Amino acid sequence: MKAWIIHKICDLTVENNPLEITEMSRPEPGEGELLLKVSACGVCHTEIDEIEGRTPPPVYPVIPGHQVIGVIEETSGYDQAFRTGDRVGVAWIYNACGSCEYCLSGQENLCRDFKATGRDAHGGYAEYMIVPAEFVYKIPDLFSDAEAAPLLCAGAIGYRSVALCNMKNGSILGLTGFGASAHLVVKLVRHRYPGSGIFVFARSEKEREFALHLGCDWAGDTTDKPPEMADCIIDTTPAWLPVVEALNCLKPGGRLVINAIRKESTDKNHLLNMDYSSHLWMEKEIKSVANVTRKDVEEFINIAAEMSFKPETEIYPFAEANRAIMDIKQRRIRGAKVLIL
Repeated sequence: MKAWIIHKICDLTVENNPLEITEMSRPEPGEGELLLKVSACGVCHTEIDEIEGRTPPPVYPVIPGHQVIGVIEETSGYDQAFRTGDRVGVAWIYNACGSCEYCLSGQENLCRDFKATGRDAHGGYAEYMIVPAEFVYKIPDLFSDAEAAPLLCAGAIGYRSVALCNMKNGSILGLTGFGASAHLVVKLVRHRYPGSGIFVFARSEKEREFALHLGCDWAGDTTDKPPEMADCIIDTTPAWLPVVEALNCLKPGGRLVINAIRKESTDKNHLLNMDYSSHLWMEKEIKSVANVTRKDVEEFINIAAEMSFKPETEIYPFAEANRAIMDIKQRRIRGAKVLIL
């Protein structure tokens, strides 16, 4: 089978083709596993974090990709919820131990043995992949393959981020950065929290224009001040400056939710400018988002189906995986990017 692999850490400001195409043997499913023929895979900034070494794979080479849509080809005797021919999805959570205190309390995203698709196990930038049967999701017919793929990460992690914001009807939500996850958050918040305001902070003029096109109430640069302070802000950027600036724009008692698996170190000097009295005092909070649970993914897919909302997508042929990666690195973003096989 054809597959794109990460074979080493590299600097994307220097390397324009970080992924290598190769021929690999088709994987064979073991007990409790499914073999999928992949039809689509979303492209995420987390792939960049893997390539540049902020969240490196434990072994090389590895096939990246964790927003996978495919059809079950083999079940390896597994005959419970899924059948050959079913269309299913695979998300960032590839596996967890199932027996630790976190797994038993519904917090499998915090499991010490959490395994990530496309980092700790081969992912969806390939013609085939295997996955534990308990970690796949049925995909409603409403969505095409390209539309379904972003729901599995951009949508699910956005859903978890909103839940951590403790929003109410009429709350003001800020979004720093406006990529695949943030544009789905807008659709979710408009549906679930009537009367809420949405302010967007983005350094890209095109991202700001896209935010306003989707009905956001205000859009400005990262350092601009919004018309009023926010109750909560979700940061989806890889940088530190938006964190400091977001804290400046929170109401007393407000919460900043950081939705990023890792932060780049290039601008961490901005943290030296953090001032306790203006950034953190008055009971402001900072909370991180760590991975997702199966419940997050399942619930968001169901909500998206009930609402009949679909991601804005930009489709790339499978052969152009490197171009999709570099477009994200260079902030050429409008909605979610998806590879089609």
